[in-house]
Formats: sequence, structure tokens, C-alpha cells
Amino acid sequence: MMIFRVRTFLAAAVVACLPFVSPAACAAPTINLPDFADLVDKVGPAVVNIRTTARDAGDNPQGLPPAFDDGDMSDFFRRFFGIPMPQAPKQPGVPRSRNDRRQDMPDKGGSERNSGVGSGFILSADGYVMTNAHVIDGADTIYVTLTDKREFKAKLIGVDERTDVAVVKISAANLPVVTVGDSDKVRVGEWVLAIGSPFGLENTVTSGIVSAKGRDTGDYLPFIQTDVALNPGNSGGPLINMQGEVIGINSQIYSRTGGFMGISFAIPIDEAMRVVEQLKASGRVVRGRIAVAIGEVTKDVADSLGLPKTQGALVSSVEPGGPADKAGVQPGDIILKFNGHPVEIAADLPRMVGGTKPGTRALLSIWRKGQTREVPVMVEEMQADVATAVEQQKSKAPKPRATNVLGIAVSDIPADQLKVLKLQGGVQIERVDGPAARAGLQKGDLILRVGDTDIANARQFEAATAHLDPQKRVALLVRRGETTQFIPLLPRPAEASR
Repeated sequence: MMIFRVRTFLAAAVVACLPFVSPAACAAPTINLPDFADLVDKVGPAVVNIRTTARDAGDNPQGLPPAFDDGDMSDFFRRFFGIPMPQAPKQPGVPRSRNDRRQDMPDKGGSERNSGVGSGFILSADGYVMTNAHVIDGADTIYVTLTDKREFKAKLIGVDERTDVAVVKISAANLPVVTVGDSDKVRVGEWVLAIGSPFGLENTVTSGIVSAKGRDTGDYLPFIQTDVALNPGNSGGPLINMQGEVIGINSQIYSRTGGFMGISFAIPIDEAMRVVEQLKASGRVVRGRIAVAIGEVTKDVADSLGLPKTQGALVSSVEPGGPADKAGVQPGDIILKFNGHPVEIAADLPRMVGGTKPGTRALLSIWRKGQTREVPVMVEEMQADVATAVEQQKSKAPKPRATNVLGIAVSDIPADQLKVLKLQGGVQIERVDGPAARAGLQKGDLILRVGDTDIANARQFEAATAHLDPQKRVALLVRRGETTQFIPLLPRPAEASR
């Protein structure tokens, strides 16, 4: 059975023209596929395998291979599917070389069990290694194995769960290191490759292209999306461009089956390096905050509010007493710029604010009631997440008024409830149908504004909605629980509401 190299096959295909085809047609140019061998030789020695253990005298509860004892695979299922690791039959684990030279590894006498496996890469010749935070989560001991089979026990320098970045340190010198690239220069369509330890198979190389940039997966990180094959164990390994530079940390995949399905995500190296410098300096990351919850600005919301373009971050709630509250920011405001930098999508704002030194006075450009205004705000240090909740007191509500062109029946909000909610006015929805029901509004939602008109009571709401243009959407500022957002509605003709 003969096996041809792809490039040889392509060249042969061009030469083997049919007799009746002109020589000019046979001279069509060929495109050679990239050869990654030199890149692997250059970067590979700086990529490491990371194995974690936990102290546990009991047996493996899942019956998993040693490389995945309730660790990487279990974390994979929890992280991407929200389900526990299914039961698996006992089977031999991935073989390891018995000739590995382990350093600084005391004999645990069977008190350790393998809890996870992942990848990482060496940042400095004196032993700083970057990986994902979830790779070393819950580990009692972290082992780093080099390509020359030396294995070291690593010291944890710092972890940042928000970016999923961790730094560990091994006691070694003159180590091979990676070259850090510029993720801002990454282009969609360019070739990239990954080196890691999928399923414990060390120094596995896979390749693909950049599929998209700035992909928001809910973590407020501008992920690089690729089609590079990644599997459990690749986490923490480098994403490398054709210049041999690290442009990202392989972190996540999208899958419905548990295996690779053609979509993977990497943390941009620029974001990661900002975190690394702080972790190396102090073991923690200091971020700024202005204490607002935000959401995306949809095209319907932008059109209904008169925004020139669909951009910005919609303020859905403001923490009482926080920096934004003190500055006068209100739910329903749309933040267009932060310190002069445009906020194109909502995910841009947390990165901008988080990268601002606490104690800095920043300037917000916000859109409110058809106008842009500048609001100075003092950035403070982000502490541990604090869940805020407002208990709504139940009071007897007046009889709801008849539904209108929006399909909404409302009532006044009792004064005692307004005080609890810290509101100056608004109305409470008692019944919905038609446009409001289709938009997802519910009984109990609070309406604070119709278009640019603040609503103080039910009578004012009826007046504000009495003459709406059925050909033009109107944005309602709606509060549900702690979240405030604009809901665009297209009014039905007046006769249809009778």
C-alpha cells in the first residue's frame, strides 16, 4: 500500500494533464500546505505536561483511568455540560515512562491520587509556567513534566479564576521558553497550531485556522475561536502562530458529545500576560469596578432609542452606594465610551474598567433620553463577588386598568414598595397580552420609562402610551428583580386593543 505526501500528490496532479489540455492550463499555480515541523521543533521543548494529585486514602470512586481520576474529565463534564462525570469501567491508564527522573518528589506512600491532567508552557528560563486555573483547581500537589522527561513538583504562584489563568514555578534553570506574540495582530483565517496533552498523551500537536476573534462566551474575555482539535488535557497549552509565537492559551471547547466538534477557544495572550505580571508580583490580581450590571444593546433597542449605531453596554442595574450610583448612572443608561475608548460590545466594558487602577477618576460617555452626556466616576477596587438582592414587599394593589395598544395592564406601585426598591416612580404590570406577551413581559414586571419619558404612576403610563405610532417601535425600560433592561415593542393599532 503506497502512501503519498500531500504536496507530492498535488504536484503530480498538475503534471499529469490530459493530452488534449493545453500546456498553459497545466501550468496553473499550486498552493502548498504549511509544514509545522520547524515550529514544533522550536516551541515544543517549552510546552509541559501538568499532572495534579490530591490526598485521598480511598479508592477511585469513578473507576476512571489514573490520568483522569475525578479530575480533568470530571472537570470537563462539569465545565462544559453542567453534569457529573458518568460511570466508566476500569481500564488501563495512559502508560508513563518508568525512566522519568522525578525531582523534589517525596514518597507519599499511596496517600496521593491523580486528580487531573493538563498542559502549560514555560515563560521564563528560571521556571515560571503558565496554565489554566481550572487545570490546577483543587490540587494538593502539582507536577510539571518537561519534554526531556524530567518531572518537578511545582509551587503555585497565583490563580485568577476570572480569566482562568494560573502561574506555577519549578526549581530549574536554563529552561527553554516560548516567545510571546501579540494577540491584537491575530487575523481570522491564519494558520495556528496547538501543543498539549489530550487525554494524557504528552506533546500532541494539532493544527487549524483562526475562525473568529473577540468571541464572547460569557466570561467577559475576547476569546480567539479556532478549529484546532482540542480535547481534555489540552487545557493550558499554547496556541501558536506561524512565526512560532504564543498568541493564546487553549482553554475551552464547544461540544454536545464530550469530544471535539470543530470549535475551540483560546484566551488571548495579551489578556493573560497582564494577569501573569500581577500574579508574579503579588500573587493576586487587582481590578477596577464601577458596580454596574450590564447587557447587550440590540439593534431594536438602538433603533427605538435613536442611537446612531448598535453599540455600547446597557446598564441593567446599579449597585446602591457604588461608584456608578454615586456618579449618577441610572438603569437604562447606555455606556458608549470609557475614558474616551469606544465600547463596541458590552463585554468591552468589564475589560476596560477591570484594567483601570483603583482610585482613578474615569469618564463615562452615556446615552440617556436621546442625548450623550459625560459622567465622571471614581473607579474602586473589585472585591469578592457580592450578591445583592432586593426583597419586594407584597401589598394590595389597586384594580388594574384596561390593556392598551401595548397589551399591558398596569397599577401604581405602593409607596412602601417604592421605598424598598429605592425607586422614585414606575408602574407594575398586572396583565399582558398581544405585543407585550410576545416580547416576554410578565405580571409583576416594573415599567420605569416609556421611550424617553419617566413613568411616575399608572395614569402617566396610560397618557404616554395613548398616542404611540403603530409603525414605530417604542422601548420600555423594564425592571425584573435586580435586572433592568429595555424591551422594544411595536404597538398594535388602536382599534385592535379595544
